[in-house]
Amino acid sequence: MGISLNPEEMLEVFGESDPREHEAEAQQRWGETDAYRQSRRRTSSYTKDDWLQIKAATEQVEEGLLDAMTAGLPPDSPEAMDAAEAHRANISRWYYDCDHDIHRGLGEMYRSDPRFAAHYEARAAGLAAYVCAAIAANADRAGTA
Repeated sequence: MGISLNPEEMLEVFGESDPREHEAEAQQRWGETDAYRQSRRRTSSYTKDDWLQIKAATEQVEEGLLDAMTAGLPPDSPEAMDAAEAHRANISRWYYDCDHDIHRGLGEMYRSDPRFAAHYEARAAGLAAYVCAAIAANADRAGTA
């Protein structure tokens, strides 16, 4: 990801999770894409304060998705789709231009890849599938196939 933090800052921002552990896989899977190149350009200049702001923004976005699910709202409810749209906008703001088709693919990955699913499932059982469905409903609402 091009993260340029010292070890103490990495621990403060990311805890025990080191995003650099997945750098080779990300390069292999997406290295030839514009999104990957754009993300590396952006993230390489982020400071510790930027990363802390990203972490807080992401927490707020994920909390919105969790709130919609725990309120019993269907994934295609306006609230859930708005939360999915906030998720997409957060990616676009901090990493790369994330259109609805890319976001739909991310949603599928969050549901089907055990490593990504575990992130959401740690918050609440069923959240990974809910996020995937809310993202798909939001993409449908936006008129993407």
